[in-house]
Amino acid sequence: MMRTRPLKVALLGCGVVGSEVARIMTTHADDLAARIGAPVELAGVAVRRPDKVREGIDPALVTTDATALVKRGDLDVVVEVIGGIEPARTLITTAFEHGASVVSANKALLAQDGAALHAAADANGKDLYYEAAVAGAIPLIRPLRESLAGDKVNRVLGIVNGTTNFILDAMDTTGAGYQEALDEATALGYAEADPTADVEGFDAAAKAAILAGIAFHTRVRLDDVYREGMTEVTAADFASAKEMGCTIKLLAICERAADGGSVTARVHPAMIPLSHPLANVRGAYNAVFVESDAAGQLMFYGPGAGGSPTASAVLGDLVAVCRNRIGGATGPGESAYAALPVSPMGDVVTRYHISLDVADKPGVLAQVATVFAEHGVSIDTVRQSGKDGEASLVVVTHRASDAALGGTVEALRKLDTVRGVASIMRVEGE
Repeated sequence: MMRTRPLKVALLGCGVVGSEVARIMTTHADDLAARIGAPVELAGVAVRRPDKVREGIDPALVTTDATALVKRGDLDVVVEVIGGIEPARTLITTAFEHGASVVSANKALLAQDGAALHAAADANGKDLYYEAAVAGAIPLIRPLRESLAGDKVNRVLGIVNGTTNFILDAMDTTGAGYQEALDEATALGYAEADPTADVEGFDAAAKAAILAGIAFHTRVRLDDVYREGMTEVTAADFASAKEMGCTIKLLAICERAADGGSVTARVHPAMIPLSHPLANVRGAYNAVFVESDAAGQLMFYGPGAGGSPTASAVLGDLVAVCRNRIGGATGPGESAYAALPVSPMGDVVTRYHISLDVADKPGVLAQVATVFAEHGVSIDTVRQSGKDGEASLVVVTHRASDAALGGTVEALRKLDTVRGVASIMRVEGE
């Protein structure tokens, strides 16, 4: 039997995502009511520019006083899509204190202060849902914390930023340089005017922190995530990758150590074999692999950003939270019981592709091989080419720690026969 009193929802932010959330709430009102068991009413919209025309939204609902809105006391759910740390953090905790559950898409805030937000939700008996904070429309948060709650997740590996994937895909398929591919992404609206958060890996690192925390039942903050951007990836790197039967992607990788005693979280460019499904993720799409003991390998794929895809995730959370409100219950909160330590990047073990500029003369390869051996890094393959006294030497290692590889490269730079280290890239997905 449907409840007649509507559930009241406030919207913080009415940009690309917020306006789409409001539109779907209006156009799908009957379906949402049937699925929830009660009507859903948009009770207020907090914005910075009240004079802007917002199609389909009653101007009487619009306010610039977000604090007063979340303090009303009659709200059931607050949807936060303004982003950033403040005032979002204060508004969310205030909403909890005044009786509302919260649906958020704020990856930066959750990666930095997720534990405190969960604690505030728990203290007030309210829900905190945030499916839209990672990978847009792709259902990922809920499968990790609900569907796989009885399993042991060992690894999460994926492409979680559409802008960087579009750029790298363009470089791979068209031979474009980094700047040319970035310009195209900007012209098509995939990249912001300031793309730093995307191309330097900050966006993906925040998502990695959230995913690692849920997957491993451990608090992982943004500061715990190793981050390396993709601005130094070149056409030559793609040429080398193709010679190995690989391509290059910016990956978020969250792993449990083999002994189960620690976890790592990292974001960086990496070569992956063309046979791996992630190699075929094109354009601005996202894809994430989850590897667990019982379920094995699971792949989640779809649009990772944009107004409609992100609004879809927000509305999914809204339905779940509203159902909880009617039932007088709350959904799963933070699960950090494992409290595993987060290991530094130096402990991470993977393969490496190293390109060296060297003198083209006898004995160079032997010198380089000796340095690798002295640092305990085993060589898988070597490829050398050159003329007129200069040469290029490409070394692909077996699995080695990041610390061991760092010591190797430092020693290589001291050799008279090594002119420079052209590039270093990890090899993943094997």
